[in-house]
Amino acid sequence: MSQRELVVLGTASQVPTRHRNHNGYLLRWDGEGLLFDPGEGTQRQMLHAGVSATQLTRIAVTHFHGDHSLGLAGVIQRINLDRVPHPVDAYYPASGQVFFDRLRQATAFHETAELRPHPIGAPGPLAAPGAPFELSAVRLSHPVDSFGYRLTEPDSTRLLPARLAEFGLRGPDVGKLQRDGRIELAGRTVTLAEVSEVRRGQKFAFVMDTRLCPGVGELAEGADLLVIEATFLESEAQLAEDHGHLTAGQAARAAAEAGVRTLVLTHFSQRYPDLTGHLAEARKYFDGELVVAEDLARVPVPGRL
Repeated sequence: MSQRELVVLGTASQVPTRHRNHNGYLLRWDGEGLLFDPGEGTQRQMLHAGVSATQLTRIAVTHFHGDHSLGLAGVIQRINLDRVPHPVDAYYPASGQVFFDRLRQATAFHETAELRPHPIGAPGPLAAPGAPFELSAVRLSHPVDSFGYRLTEPDSTRLLPARLAEFGLRGPDVGKLQRDGRIELAGRTVTLAEVSEVRRGQKFAFVMDTRLCPGVGELAEGADLLVIEATFLESEAQLAEDHGHLTAGQAARAAAEAGVRTLVLTHFSQRYPDLTGHLAEARKYFDGELVVAEDLARVPVPGRL
C-alpha cells in the first residue's frame, strides 16, 4: 500500500529551542524518501521519528545557512555507515558547492554508499533518476542563493468498471485498449476516453527562507501539500523583509491565492514560544487544512480529488 506523508523533524529557525530542533523534513512518497534541509540534529530526530537512513532516496537543500544544512554531514555519514544499498541523489545550489563539499567530507569515514550530487545552477527541471514524479527547482529571494522544490506527479488514467461493463469489455480486451487507446468491438470503435477518466497527479511544494517573490506562487500553485516558512508575524513584517523571510500572514495569503489544499507552516523564530498567533494570523487568509508544525509531527498528503 502506498504511503504519502510529511514527517516533521525540526521547526526552528536560526537557532534551536528547548522544544524545536533545527529544520528537517522527510517526505515519504510511496517508495521514495526525500529529506529536505537537514539542519543540525537531524540524524537524532530521524531516530525519534522512526526514520532510517535506508529510507532516504533524495536529499534537497534549499540554501547553505546552518539551520538548513549543518546536519548534512551526519546524515551522509549515516547513509554510509548503514550501507544504504541504493544511490542517494543530493540537490543543492551550485553556488554553495564549497559548503556541500566541506560538509560531505567534514570528517574521516568509510564510504560504502553512492551519493550523486546535482548542483543547481538555474531554476527548472531536475534530474530525478527512477522517480515516479517530476522534480523542479524555483529560485527564491534570500540573502544567499536559495531554491524551493516542487514535486509533480504526472496525470494518469483510471478505468471506470461500470463503463467497461456497459461495453462488454473484459480480460485481454481491456489490456489491448489500454495499450492502443482504442479497440474494435462488435462493429464499433471504443476509445479509452469513453471508459476512463483522468486521475490528476498530486503536487507537493517546499518553500523555505524567502521574501515574497514570484517563486513562492510558482511553487505553491495547485499544491496538494505546501510546506512553507512562517518565521515572523505581521507585526514584524519589516524585519521579515530585511532578512529575507515570510510572515504567517504572507505565507497563508500565498497559499490561498495558489489554491493549496493543505498548508504546513514551519521555521519559527525563537521569539515565539507560543504559536497561537501564527495560527490566528494564517486563519485570516487561508480556510483550507492548516497545520502549524511541531517537531516529530506527521502530516498526510491529502487524498486524491
